[in-house]
Amino acid sequence: VVGSTIDGIVSFFKSKKMSYEIVLVNDGSHDHSWDVIKSKALDNPSIKAINLLRNYGQHNANLCGFRNTTGDFVITMDDDGQNPPGEIIHLIRAAEEGYDLVFGRFEVKAASLARTLGSKAIGVINRRIFKQPADLTVSNFRIIRRDVVDRICASRSAFPYITGLALINSHIRKNVTVRHEPRLIGKSNYSKTRIARLVMTILFSYSLFPLRFLAGIGLLISFGSFTIGAVFLFQGLLRQVQVPGWTTVVVLVSFLNGMTILMVSMLGEYIVRVLNQTSNTEPYHVSEMISSRG
Repeated sequence: VVGSTIDGIVSFFKSKKMSYEIVLVNDGSHDHSWDVIKSKALDNPSIKAINLLRNYGQHNANLCGFRNTTGDFVITMDDDGQNPPGEIIHLIRAAEEGYDLVFGRFEVKAASLARTLGSKAIGVINRRIFKQPADLTVSNFRIIRRDVVDRICASRSAFPYITGLALINSHIRKNVTVRHEPRLIGKSNYSKTRIARLVMTILFSYSLFPLRFLAGIGLLISFGSFTIGAVFLFQGLLRQVQVPGWTTVVVLVSFLNGMTILMVSMLGEYIVRVLNQTSNTEPYHVSEMISSRG
């Protein structure tokens, strides 16, 4: 399938007499995809094939591809035939109008129920964390202007999320309607587990929401602890407690537990900020790169 997709892209750009380059990233595939894209790169000087050391995930592979592009615009698309090459023209025309980020919005999306629900969940996160406009639909079929690509490539996150990075590093965005074809062969690698893992990656790498949510619960618990301590202290002062020392124990335990929860929440805030500033782990490693340009 990847071979026919490449041939379709080449035919499209040749028919439009546009200059182009195709960057293909093999993200740890074991189905002989590397042999196919390596052959294409050796036959066409406009094609570059990159073989990653192992599977790092779609967004890490996208970042690798971005860092090996030279064009004024970068287009990303699925390699399984679901994005017809002829639909690229709609993205290009929108980019020529001055937009720095254009997403293809599918007339009818041919995807499984799990994938659709996962996309909706990620859409909610994008709107909350990356300020995605409510009327903008995101997809992997998109065109991105060079300056936005450069800002994405400058990101030092060990867990890149390309859609989010594109949203926060762009200003003028647009949707264009494109066709989305059913998958002819195989099935999507985005299982329910992978979708859940992506959601967790976005939440924990780009948002303080989980930490602050738990910190809020901790504050409620600590407030309850202080309240209980105050009640027993009041009862102790009125000598309504029959067991000697009970008031002292309850007040101390309630106060110390409340302070512990507050301190852990505060330490969590500092740890996250330190990790964000010191995270420089390489998101991928290249084992081989092929280009007939030499």
